[in-house]
Amino acid sequence: MGIKSYQNPAELLVKEYLLADSFIPYTSIICGICACKMVYDLTQLFSSVYFKSYPSLPKIQRTEWSNRSISTFHAMFITALSLYFVFWSNLYSDNQYAGMVTFRSSALSTFSLGASVGYFLADLGMIIWFYPSLGGMEYVLHHLLSLAAVAYSMLTGEGQLYTFMVLISETTTPGINLRWYLDTVGMKRSKAYLVNGVVIFVAWLVARVLLFMYLFYHIYLHYDQVKQMHSYGLLLIFVVPSVLSVMNLFWFGKIVRGLRKTLAKRQ
Repeated sequence: MGIKSYQNPAELLVKEYLLADSFIPYTSIICGICACKMVYDLTQLFSSVYFKSYPSLPKIQRTEWSNRSISTFHAMFITALSLYFVFWSNLYSDNQYAGMVTFRSSALSTFSLGASVGYFLADLGMIIWFYPSLGGMEYVLHHLLSLAAVAYSMLTGEGQLYTFMVLISETTTPGINLRWYLDTVGMKRSKAYLVNGVVIFVAWLVARVLLFMYLFYHIYLHYDQVKQMHSYGLLLIFVVPSVLSVMNLFWFGKIVRGLRKTLAKRQ
């Protein structure tokens, strides 16, 4: 009886407040930030026990080690949900629902974006705090653009489909982080490092080059709906993917040159 007396108010709090539509954006952001903190602490605990080289790393490298585990966790989380919403969910299907695709959203889609906002806030805070050890100005620009687009889409419900399309590009993050881990523990000349480079090349080509071309093609096909968005949302729809596309092509050039150099050394 005592447990039930606490259980009912707790369920009411979750249903009526924490998961109410008007509170979902704020609840999800807090959950995202808390998840980042939890992953960071668990990574430090796990790594100190199971990786012999971890305790001997400089402090800033141990910080980056744990920071990269956060970005890997977020990438797997948001990539899975983004793929679901873009390719398997009926939420953004042209045939399933009436109304414009640019204004569709759900509680789950909004929560997913809010959790991603929480991650970008936490990661941007760490980048600025340890600047430039965890990333230069290009990372700050990337996170600010991502924050602006994801937060606007979460709060207004506009353009969530295109936001999820862009977030699919996070699928390359685990490979990039694994490459850093392999380099840090002295496995740069291993076969795993070479295979990782090839996987990154393919994933980057698909998720950050070809997918962005599909995004712009989708915007072209649905421009009559896109132009109904508010001016700020319309600006984000065109500016953020365009800037990220340029950055992706710049980084892709670096990946190609690095892979060619690695393959040349193997011959």
